Amino acid sequence: MSDDPQDKIIHEIDGIQEYDNKLPNWWLYTLYGTMVFAVGYWFHYHVGQFGEGPEAQYQVEVAKANAEQAARIKAAGVMTPEALAALVKDKGTVEQGKQVFAATCASCHRQDGGGVVGPNLTDEFWLHGGAPERVYKSIKDGIADKGMPAWMPVLGPDRVSAVTAYVISLRGTNVAGGKAPQGERESFSMRD
Repeated sequence: MSDDPQDKIIHEIDGIQEYDNKLPNWWLYTLYGTMVFAVGYWFHYHVGQFGEGPEAQYQVEVAKANAEQAARIKAAGVMTPEALAALVKDKGTVEQGKQVFAATCASCHRQDGGGVVGPNLTDEFWLHGGAPERVYKSIKDGIADKGMPAWMPVLGPDRVSAVTAYVISLRGTNVAGGKAPQGERESFSMRD
C-alpha cells in the first residue's frame, strides 16, 4: 500500500473526500475497555445480582432518611398533617403501628382493617374524617358515642402516632370482604 493520499480516499461526493484513516490505538483501547466494563457491570449487577445496584442503594438511603425524620417528629411530639404524612413513609413506624393495631384495634376493625363493629378503614369513606389529623384525633381522643375509647392514655403518644400512620397507610387498599362503606367519601393520596 502506498502513502499516496489518493489511495486512502474511499469516496467523494460534491467535492468532499472521505478518507480511510486508522483510528488511534488509545481510542480503540478505550472503546474495547468500555465494552468489557459494560458487560462486566451488566453481569455483576443485573444477571448475577452479586452487588447492590443504584436503585437498591437509593431505597436504603430513602428508608434511612424517612426513619430519621420519623424519629425527629416523634421527639417533637406535635402531630401536624405533614408530620403524619412523613410517618406514613417510615416503614418502621408503620410496622410498629401494624403491631399495635393487631393488639388493640383488630377486634373492632378486623386484622386487615376491613371492619367488624367499627368501620372499614380501607375504603374512601370516613365517618369522622379521613384527613390525617382527623384520624389521629379519632384514635387519640376516641369517639365515646360510637364506643371507641380514647387510646392516648393507654398507648401513649408514640404508639398512637404509629397506629395512625398504619391506619392512613390502609386507605385505598379496599380489602376483600370489607364492611360496606359508611360516612362521607374523602379522596386523597399520601403514597409516592
